[in-house]
Amino acid sequence: MNTHPITHEYIETNGIRLHVAACGPPEGELVILLHGFPEYWGAWRPHMQRLAHEGYRVLAPDQRGYNLSDKPSHPREYTTDKLAADIAGLIQANGRAHAHIAGHDWGAAVAWEIARALPERISRLVIINCPPTDVMQRFAVTHPRQLFKSWYILFFQIPLISEMTLKSFNFKCMRVQLLRSCTGGVFDGDKLDGHLKAWGQPHALTGALNWYRAAVRYGFRKKLAHVTCPTLILWGEKDHFLDARLASASLEICEQGRLIQYPDYTHWIAHEASDVVMDEMIQFLDQATQ
Repeated sequence: MNTHPITHEYIETNGIRLHVAACGPPEGELVILLHGFPEYWGAWRPHMQRLAHEGYRVLAPDQRGYNLSDKPSHPREYTTDKLAADIAGLIQANGRAHAHIAGHDWGAAVAWEIARALPERISRLVIINCPPTDVMQRFAVTHPRQLFKSWYILFFQIPLISEMTLKSFNFKCMRVQLLRSCTGGVFDGDKLDGHLKAWGQPHALTGALNWYRAAVRYGFRKKLAHVTCPTLILWGEKDHFLDARLASASLEICEQGRLIQYPDYTHWIAHEASDVVMDEMIQFLDQATQ
């Protein structure tokens, strides 16, 4: 497989500046890959190459608050409507009316928001291990096991103390949790080093935690509209953070949805089984032109 060069640029969108990695032919159908916590654009590097090889134009932004992108200081600036507007502006800045969007973890939460609030901006939706915010809220209220899995969200609400704890000893707590929650050492070596560098950017950790602070302070959601675009949900059932039943609960809001569950993989399935994930994603996206 030929290696496509990855270029980098800063794009103004929704009142902020996002750092964006890009590759693939400029005339290809646009695919935007949205990372989650505690990742950055580099988490998608191998996926970008596969998609570019298939002829897609691929963008992987550092989302608001992360790595090299702008980092507003107030948690109110990290509500899902603002995060979705960032990506809608990114589509427009690339001269497109819409794009295929794939997201993992918090990136998937943003993708869900775009599909429901800005459906004209999205062609096909790929979700990896994350429910919509309103589905998550309803599920957590009625399933104590999920509340237990989500304990860290409450800790993240404590300013300064949570940052100091996570930063201490070269982000030891974050490194340990990342490695414990995945299989096969997928975050060893260079991949972990890239994350450490991204976490160490000025104000990046506070920016990432502000997503959680905004969700608790300003994120109560009433039941939102169904997703009308074709949707593929990929879910690793050994997720340390999300109950596997959230996968089927998420499928229920999709008018054209398909769910594939993987009993042997975790929250980090996109890394643990990159080829499996990309085979399914490419097959799904290719259907848009058939």
